[in-house]
Amino acid sequence: MIQIRNLWKRYGRTDVLKGLTLTVQQGEILVILGRSGVGKSVLLRHILGIEKPDEGVIEVGGISISSLRQNELYKAVKNMGMLFQGSALFDSMTVEENTAFHLRQHGNPATGKAYTEEELSQKVSSALAMVGLAGTEKKMPSDLSGGMRKRAGLARLIVYRPSILLYDEPTTGLDPITAQQISELIVKTQEELKGTSIVVTHDIPSALYIADRIALHQDGKIAYIDTPDHFMQIDDPTIHFLRETMTLKARKP
Repeated sequence: MIQIRNLWKRYGRTDVLKGLTLTVQQGEILVILGRSGVGKSVLLRHILGIEKPDEGVIEVGGISISSLRQNELYKAVKNMGMLFQGSALFDSMTVEENTAFHLRQHGNPATGKAYTEEELSQKVSSALAMVGLAGTEKKMPSDLSGGMRKRAGLARLIVYRPSILLYDEPTTGLDPITAQQISELIVKTQEELKGTSIVVTHDIPSALYIADRIALHQDGKIAYIDTPDHFMQIDDPTIHFLRETMTLKARKP
């Protein structure tokens, strides 16, 4: 379980997070919706420990990570993984090398030893097959389409089987068919890893497809949180706009 209480973050004179409070239940896919610039990605970086809050507490598995030092923080968040908006692949590395990067850096957590090349190859091949990229091991990121880069980023994430998965706009910039495929992979990954997922997105169809619960990030706080069906019935101008958007899409031939 992830618990966030009274989280504040300011950049210059601008308050981005304003006393945000949120509980993420173990085993769920929580989708966070909100307009651009409201701090959704900032929230993910705080959960991952990349940024420190000005005020407030973030607890992961009962451990407050907000004030931990680097070594302690790594131990607390080592079971987390994040799919960044731009996939964040290393341009100079092949798909295989990108996918194996974390495993090479950190080795086998169970034994404390480095993986053998055979073990790395097996794990990479399995992860790539899971996201539909079998046979792309020797390709470079520049050889991949946008959707394939997202898949490669997801393979790099799932290869070390984290228990908490963070997704920053996973379908942004993709055509509707590819976006749906990525949404299906998020659900498939959740089922395979039996983890907890937090997904930041603007994609309403994707949110409704993957979410166990949806939260609205508004004015630096979580304004509403509920199951998809109940969330879409909330009497709020932003959610009313989302309903209208879905209705208009449904009417198009």
